Amino acid sequence: MSIFGAMPHQNRHTLNNGISVDCVILGFDFEKLQVLLIERDSDSDDQASRYALPGDLIYDDENLNQAAHRVLKELTGLENIFLEQSHAHGDVERTKRESDQKWLESVRDEPSLRVITVAYYSLVNINAFKPSPSNFAKSVVWKPLGEIEDLAFDHFEILTQARRTLQAKIKLKPIGFNLLPEKFTLSQLHKLYESILGRELDKRNFRRKMMKLDIVERLDEKQIGVPHKPSNFYKFNIENYQKLIEEGYDNFGF
Repeated sequence: MSIFGAMPHQNRHTLNNGISVDCVILGFDFEKLQVLLIERDSDSDDQASRYALPGDLIYDDENLNQAAHRVLKELTGLENIFLEQSHAHGDVERTKRESDQKWLESVRDEPSLRVITVAYYSLVNINAFKPSPSNFAKSVVWKPLGEIEDLAFDHFEILTQARRTLQAKIKLKPIGFNLLPEKFTLSQLHKLYESILGRELDKRNFRRKMMKLDIVERLDEKQIGVPHKPSNFYKFNIENYQKLIEEGYDNFGF
């Protein structure tokens, strides 16, 4: 049975009780980075422990990548999403918190069994997906990354590490294609980078660097119905963007 309390899987697969996968799914609402969380059914007074990253034990007959995609689909309904490994987490105390142990005791025969998890992360357009809870997920919610202070098990640590991975990657490769709609403003792109890095970036310098990268193209179209001077829309130059994804660049100053 899952570390998170899934009901026994009614099929021929055998769960590996010592290995799990957890998925950090990040979206952007034009203002803040959002994290997709599941709410587990619990009567605990500890509100933080009620929420967790989508995750579960793997099957013995699937590899880690297959498990990550399966678990994400089973718990949230999301599929066909690019997932990349972040880190492995195997602290001996990762499931020992009292509120977590109490919950595990209600769903597992061996609640103290050590479980090592492999974390995955993904960047998605928050408006392109409509997650829905299933399996042992009571609900699925988007929560602002900056407002999360704790989660079930060691999931806050997993989330924090995934963000560090993203912050390191943004210095070497372009980010944004999966988080933004087809048309966006440079202000929205600028806000996205600030949200990922967790700090302010000089607007003029940021735009100059983006233009130098040659990954965005200005469109002959502006915002409509905004309470400020309408901004031009841009789109990614897919060919140049993909080239930098594959080749990267040498710490482009972010």
